[in-house]
Amino acid sequence: MAWEASWESPFADYLRHFDGLMGDRRTVVTFRETIKGIIAAGSLICQRIATHSPVLASTNKGGQRVIRLAKGESTKRSQLDAASLTECLRRRGLAELAEAETEELWLMCDGSDLRKPYAQMMPDLMQVKDLDGQLVPGYRTLNVLGITPKRRGILYHRLFSSKEADFTSEPAEVQKALQTVHHALQESQRWRSITWVMDRGFDDVAVWRTVWEQQEHLVCRVKHSERLIDYQTQDERWLTKDITAAVAELRPYAQVQTEMVVRRGRQLRPKAQLVTGEIRACPLRLTYEANVRREGTAEALRKDVWLVEVRLLGTTLEPWLLLTDWPVHDAESALLIFRMYRQRWAVEDAFKFTKDSLGWEDVQLLDLTAIRTMVALAWVAAGFLYELGVTLEWPEVQLIAKLGGWEYHKGRKPGKIVLNRGLHRIMDMLTTEAFLTAYIQEHGELPPRIAALLKDWTPTKL
Repeated sequence: MAWEASWESPFADYLRHFDGLMGDRRTVVTFRETIKGIIAAGSLICQRIATHSPVLASTNKGGQRVIRLAKGESTKRSQLDAASLTECLRRRGLAELAEAETEELWLMCDGSDLRKPYAQMMPDLMQVKDLDGQLVPGYRTLNVLGITPKRRGILYHRLFSSKEADFTSEPAEVQKALQTVHHALQESQRWRSITWVMDRGFDDVAVWRTVWEQQEHLVCRVKHSERLIDYQTQDERWLTKDITAAVAELRPYAQVQTEMVVRRGRQLRPKAQLVTGEIRACPLRLTYEANVRREGTAEALRKDVWLVEVRLLGTTLEPWLLLTDWPVHDAESALLIFRMYRQRWAVEDAFKFTKDSLGWEDVQLLDLTAIRTMVALAWVAAGFLYELGVTLEWPEVQLIAKLGGWEYHKGRKPGKIVLNRGLHRIMDMLTTEAFLTAYIQEHGELPPRIAALLKDWTPTKL
């Protein structure tokens, strides 16, 4: 198998966008090999990363080179930190998204916890929830993915802790993310409409206010159904009550079929299957203060919005209750809101992939700056695999997918985990090659039984 013909060229092209951060050749090599090692090891443990890199594995203290890279100790002439890496990812993501033939951009904003339940010495640990809802030590991350048809771009990432000395608040972190992405998009002037698609954690008037001030749209899942609003009844009267009361006035607009991983009826486990969604909606009027959580005189503003409910029939999932400023007057507009929030589920897949396949919760460094850098490096690795995933026409990607256990099926592309597994196998082969070659150079030949096991193997130049 030829390394150059498989994925070195697209990998090198991708990493070239980060060259401006590097101040010397040694840093370039360590950075490149660290990204390879993250992909191959599926972990952010520095020694594992070095072990799975053909270059770092053949040197003394390869793990220490990764640690020094993360801490910035070996990059005095470089700008290799989380903020700089994220800025490069954002520029790369915008370039990728701009190639899509559409004037609409959807921004999937979400937080994801980095859990360290057994950590005691890691710095500034805060309390986050595990999968069972119990509080454990960890950190929070805030991420924004831009999505167009067949394209994905990482536009924002930040890891933070409420225990940091200069920490302000989580709402302030969200405001920073909204404004950072907005300014980046303003520079490109590429999209006619921009819509933020958010989960319950962003059911916050201050968030919505900022989105609307930026002349952008939103679709947000409702958490605070007790919020007072004006809603229109089916006989076109306007009443002032809470969102719960408005649900009774929703009117049906459309039904849709989609494939989702759900559990139906007596099924013991969730699986991918077709489900029917019933979409209902009604108009709302939201009154809010323009300066909520800001200094200055409060000015009351009114915004026309719509309440949209999606019921997934025959499943145990609770209905999606969504608030949006996109008008919902007919079946077509109702289906658009459904597609936007349905696409948000892809973000869960992205986070699952990054957490599980690249092992970002394995990070064990004792410096918060280094932790941030290592997690940002995992997003750099994820960005490369995202780009591979949207170019299945490449014979290189098809080969990597097959190495990962993928079988061709019409209409089904290999997932990121399958591609990651295929790259693991390539990297393991290269690392093994490097170890065996180094052994022969030192000892002249392999031990007889190993040589017999490998039969006619000889070192090759890849």
